[in-house]
Amino acid sequence: MALKYEQIADYLREQITEGRFRPGDTLPSGRDLCEQFDVSRATVVKAMDVLRADGVVVARQGAGFTVVQMPVARPAGRRGSGSRTTGGAGPFRRLGKPTMEQPPQRIREELRLEDTDKALRRARLVLLEDGAPHTVVVAWFPPDIAASCPRLANAGPIAEGTTAYVKRVTGRAPSSGVDVYRVRLASAEEAELLEVARPAAVAVTMHTAVDANGPLVCEEGVTPADLWELTDRYPMGS
Repeated sequence: MALKYEQIADYLREQITEGRFRPGDTLPSGRDLCEQFDVSRATVVKAMDVLRADGVVVARQGAGFTVVQMPVARPAGRRGSGSRTTGGAGPFRRLGKPTMEQPPQRIREELRLEDTDKALRRARLVLLEDGAPHTVVVAWFPPDIAASCPRLANAGPIAEGTTAYVKRVTGRAPSSGVDVYRVRLASAEEAELLEVARPAAVAVTMHTAVDANGPLVCEEGVTPADLWELTDRYPMGS
């Protein structure tokens, strides 16, 4: 069972995702949360620290905590069980509205779809701290997940993260993931979004998450070659 501060943080993420608190809104006071959850102020402070570290809320002098105006998101891949919601994340902006489309062949194969099947497409542009583009990420959700999780089709961000939202609604969570890395030239649309001149080399990360029942999502991140770096640390020797 989750610890009390984790329960409070998860509750507030859910409230933000469901639209009860919108960007710029002030969250319930520490006193109100202490009474609601029957916890100490220290527990509430710890819950808010988690949300602040995850880029969900900001502290306002004299006004408590408010929902961020500019959410954060991670590039594709590197989603091991020990990673944080926003590890390596940056601010982002949504690219268009989510739509049901026929995905490219490589995505269809990862999602185990037929040629005529459609998947839900959600795209975002992850930014550097100075606002410059860093990575174009397109996430594809199979039709069964899209049908069960209607908020995936909304244009706004999902404060608890799509993985947590899907788990909350369907009870399904990733049991394993596969990251595939490759290099190619940017398409015209990618070059425009990333503000690079063609021809331009880009690093592509394709991440697929699955559970015992099948794929949950496949996302592809495209990063200019000069901004992409992968570091692995691992034990060596006997």
